[in-house]
Amino acid sequence: MLPRSLDHSLRRLWTLDTFAYSVRVFIALAGAMAWSWHLGGIAQLIPLFLGVIASALAETDDHWQGRLTALAVTLACFAVAALSVEWLFDRPPAFAAGLALSAFGLTMLGAVGPRYGTIAHATLILSIYTMIAIERQGGVAPGELWREPAMLLAGAAWYGLISVVWCALFARQPLKLSLALLLRELGEYLRLKATLFEPVRGIDLEARRLALAEQNARVVEALNQAKEMIFRRLEGARGTHKLDRYLRLYFIAQDIHERASSSHYPYGELTEAFFHHDVLFRCQRLLEQQGQACRSLARALLLRQPFDHGPSEQALADLNASLDYLHRQPRRDWRRLLHSLDALADNLATLEHQLAGARNPDAPAGDADASLHDRSPRGPRDIYDRLRSHLTPASPIFRHALRLSLTLLAGYGLLLWIHPTQGYWILLTSLFVCRPNFGATRRFLWQRIVGTVAGLVAGWALISLFPDPLIQLSIAVVAGVGFFAARARHYALATAAITLLVLCCFNQVGNGFGLIWPRLFDTLLGAGIAGLAVVLVLPDWQGRRLHQLGAASLAAGARYLSAILGQYSNGKADDLDYRLARRNAHNADAALAARLANARREPGHFRKDVEAGFRFLTHAHTLLNYLSALGAHRGETRPAGDDAWLHAQADGIIADLEALAGRLGARQVPSTPATAEPRARALEAWAQATDDEPRRLLAEQLALISRALVPLGEAAAGLVRRQV
Repeated sequence: MLPRSLDHSLRRLWTLDTFAYSVRVFIALAGAMAWSWHLGGIAQLIPLFLGVIASALAETDDHWQGRLTALAVTLACFAVAALSVEWLFDRPPAFAAGLALSAFGLTMLGAVGPRYGTIAHATLILSIYTMIAIERQGGVAPGELWREPAMLLAGAAWYGLISVVWCALFARQPLKLSLALLLRELGEYLRLKATLFEPVRGIDLEARRLALAEQNARVVEALNQAKEMIFRRLEGARGTHKLDRYLRLYFIAQDIHERASSSHYPYGELTEAFFHHDVLFRCQRLLEQQGQACRSLARALLLRQPFDHGPSEQALADLNASLDYLHRQPRRDWRRLLHSLDALADNLATLEHQLAGARNPDAPAGDADASLHDRSPRGPRDIYDRLRSHLTPASPIFRHALRLSLTLLAGYGLLLWIHPTQGYWILLTSLFVCRPNFGATRRFLWQRIVGTVAGLVAGWALISLFPDPLIQLSIAVVAGVGFFAARARHYALATAAITLLVLCCFNQVGNGFGLIWPRLFDTLLGAGIAGLAVVLVLPDWQGRRLHQLGAASLAAGARYLSAILGQYSNGKADDLDYRLARRNAHNADAALAARLANARREPGHFRKDVEAGFRFLTHAHTLLNYLSALGAHRGETRPAGDDAWLHAQADGIIADLEALAGRLGARQVPSTPATAEPRARALEAWAQATDDEPRRLLAEQLALISRALVPLGEAAAGLVRRQV
């Protein structure tokens, strides 16, 4: 029996998303080191380590059968790549052609899907690892064409075996980590949403809405990741109790997101009307407590602890009491705003109900549609169609593939020209640094250089202080683990760790000190080539195509509204078509936010469109909030197929959105819809005249959406003018 404090610490470690990854890498590297040390073949350790690293970089999330299939594909790709390098190494013209073509083709596989792209990128890395291993030996030895590939594949297969066994033993842990991340991001979204209700005059609401839109992109990314992980494990396993439990938790998180992203209210009017009352404070506190409840649910899921959302329940009761008091006041001028607050309270009450349901996700889900959309390719024809659709300079994947192939070709040409020591590090640096856009390339470029310098200094100090080979190899193992633990969030630290591993390993078969200056020199050359390529070869300036993503977000919003209206006409059904329309709208919003985040890192001349883009994002996300509120309340009224006038107004909004999207996509200055404001006033008048509370909500929400088209059209026009 472990002491309580130690048990708690181990549980906390187990909840870290990089912990399991690091343990697998440690077992693989330590096992390879022990085997080489036992056999006295330390010279074989470098290709073994490189094979382990390449295999770990190729790892994709899957159930153990899928991981076994992926491992077989990975090893086949690795074998072809390594043997091709060995065969062509002494034939520079053929080698250069093969390098360029393979870099282009493997990068284009990213168009098929993320898993294909991951394996393809790792294959490129292993190709350069093979070059480094051959150069270290002074060339390909006659009759030993198979030697280096065999050792690299042995290391890759060893890590792959560990990965498959780990997947079989701990199949559900990645799902828990993914769902916990999703809940934490939702908690942060709710916290930021709460800041909109701060009852203070003169606050910068636009900045807070922008922060909310950027956080929404992170929530959407977490939702997509969780969905893909669940889907891969549900293939052929539907009905498994534990997996269905996680699926229901995912749907609960999806519903919480729709509720959290809803807006029913004009914030400025609420602040002015209820400045001297506590209702906005109660709204703010409830949202904060519900955000904290999401974070508590994440901890409970990971640590297997009870989940308590008592504080948010009490905050909801306090909000309802505050609303009851306001309703008793004889203020007719508050009537419309109180309707908005009532809708908000109902929405937050349903959100609270979803949190309560998360305490018992094993409860039957009834007849709800639990299907998920499969985005993986459906056979060779689908793969061909996806690749063909990206064979155009308009595709970012094509541009990156061409840019990377030319980058590696330039690096190889420079290598042949100046014959630097350990020159293939130039290609490896270029491969890691060259990213699909300027902002990411610049960030990785500087982190690569800083990390390399830090790793060389640390390596020089450690191999000087600890000359014993076993200690140096142990440092190499720890450094390898550090690389994988840090590479996702702290690339400079990861680069320092892998540089330290290289120095410690190469010091066992030669002079590690003699590698310091060549490693630094080659890193600078490789980073410089990658930096020039991203500027000169089909540069993908993110700000120049903001209008396309803006148009896509408006078109997705129109389809989402159409799907919502179908639910109002025919009755609520959380079917796949509706969830797809909702997710596509949020994905389009998130893609625009991600593009703007990248554009913000570009040089000043190319960043001129970013300010207009952020204004558009703020209004587009506000529109999405209004749509989400309409979707969140779609089950609170009888099917409304007989409301011809309301549906005509909604159809007019859809037509206006589609017209804005069409002109924006064609880079034509859109005009503000002339009917938007009159339609909003007509809807508000209709809402005030009706006694049907659910239909009043529908009309008021449509009025907010229609009025939002005015600033949205102005922002779209400003975006196009900046780009013309």
